[in-house]
Amino acid sequence: MKNNLHIYIRALRLPFLTASVLPFILGTLIAKDDLLWLRFLMGLVSVVFTHIGANLMNDYADSKSGADWQDTHFFGFFGGSKLIQEGVLSQKFYLQLSLFSFFIAFSAVIGLCFAMGTLAVLGYYFLILFLGFSYSHKPLQLLYHRLGELIIFMLFGPALVMGAYYIQTGIFPGLKPFFLSLPAGFFTTAILFANEVPDFFDDIKSGKNTLISIIGPEKSYIFYFILEITGLAFILINLARGYLSWISAGALGLLFIVIKATFILKKEYLNKEKLVASSKLTIHIQTAACIIMIAGILL
Repeated sequence: MKNNLHIYIRALRLPFLTASVLPFILGTLIAKDDLLWLRFLMGLVSVVFTHIGANLMNDYADSKSGADWQDTHFFGFFGGSKLIQEGVLSQKFYLQLSLFSFFIAFSAVIGLCFAMGTLAVLGYYFLILFLGFSYSHKPLQLLYHRLGELIIFMLFGPALVMGAYYIQTGIFPGLKPFFLSLPAGFFTTAILFANEVPDFFDDIKSGKNTLISIIGPEKSYIFYFILEITGLAFILINLARGYLSWISAGALGLLFIVIKATFILKKEYLNKEKLVASSKLTIHIQTAACIIMIAGILL
């Protein structure tokens, strides 16, 4: 039973859910002190299961394209779950569970429509669902055409934070939610980018062209550093605009982790084993930054 649980955690990539859950919580707290808990819970269900569905669909699509078959070793942070390649789970399982996850998320959104008394949220969700599906699946496969980074920025930044705000208030978000959404977008895009570096040569073989195909893996650390620094800069901008309390300045302490991860990417861009460390650090940066911003809202 324990081994089966581990397999499903690995297949669903559950540890990566912090990338969506924390920005959603941030957007919720921006809206008001007295939370509308039913709306929050239904929104959270839709966020979690949309994220899980996209993760499963990504593994399915990357297996179909051959990208995940170039290197069948499981690294934990990039290259997919490898459970298809190891013969543990089938492509059909991933596809069916992905569609079921999207169905659960869609059902929660229908509930939100009733709770909010508007169908507008359904229209917004259809756009998010379309991007989540088309991120890796045919015919668009946006990730395969250097658009994955932009999609991740929009979905895990503005869409999550501003969407959570809209769920609580029913009001289309203004500048404050937008500015507060930008750090989450940059930090989560950095996670994707750090994970694309070790996969670059395998991706090229299978026709998967990420942004690194333009920059080059040897120079990828520069763009990575820009993403992380921009995220930190927007935390300070939000602080200066009065959207966050002084405690948010503690995010500057993450600069040391950013520098460490950047040096790993610069020095070890050809060494997948060593790049596990940079991917892990990048996830820690996103998680810590979001928690600091949440504290900046609460305090």
